Amino acid sequence: MSAPATTTKKPFTIALVDDYDVVLLGLAHMFDAYSDTLEVVEIDANAPLSESIDVVLYDAFAQPESSHAQIGELVKNPRARHVVVYTWNFHPELIESARAQGVHGYLSKTLTAPELVAALEAVNAGEIVLSEPPPRARSAEELDWPGKQEGITDRESEILALITQGKSNAAVAELTYLSPNTVKSHIRSVYRKIGADSRTQAVLWGVEHGFTPDHRRIERWVTEGR
Repeated sequence: MSAPATTTKKPFTIALVDDYDVVLLGLAHMFDAYSDTLEVVEIDANAPLSESIDVVLYDAFAQPESSHAQIGELVKNPRARHVVVYTWNFHPELIESARAQGVHGYLSKTLTAPELVAALEAVNAGEIVLSEPPPRARSAEELDWPGKQEGITDRESEILALITQGKSNAAVAELTYLSPNTVKSHIRSVYRKIGADSRTQAVLWGVEHGFTPDHRRIERWVTEGR
């Protein structure tokens, strides 16, 4: 009698959405050891949107939207079977807004690679997965962000990226759900680390060191989903 045939489970597909190449490349490398589970099929903004994607992972780093309206548009895109927000920010209003928009997951950047992959597997299987609000902690070590090599933290990097995009302190506070004083504290810390004496110097440094968006990837998902 012949042995029963074995079936190989096909990896589910995942697309990464964020404006910063360094952020997405770091995230893609985080998945390198899990090619038998998931396949990163899209991080290039110039690639044609022609196939359905099992999980679209929306990295919230320095995204300029103060609401989740565009995430809702992403959820409506028929190519995106499941949409997951990936963030360090667990302000209750952000979570409530994301859930109201219909996302299938709201995951913390503090998750280790195995934990993140397991959460994405569960989403792909049809579950709604919400990370527990984490204590104040840095993002997973495998991740990358502009300025990491210069000792700039993930929070500081996002704030400098928003400033480099031309956002005021008030706008940064609104976007990140941080208090104005906390934003100012982060900005002062960044100034010390990069040797800047003024906002103009900080913005110029940001432009020269990868703090301007490389692409507006979500715009293509929104436009082509309509």
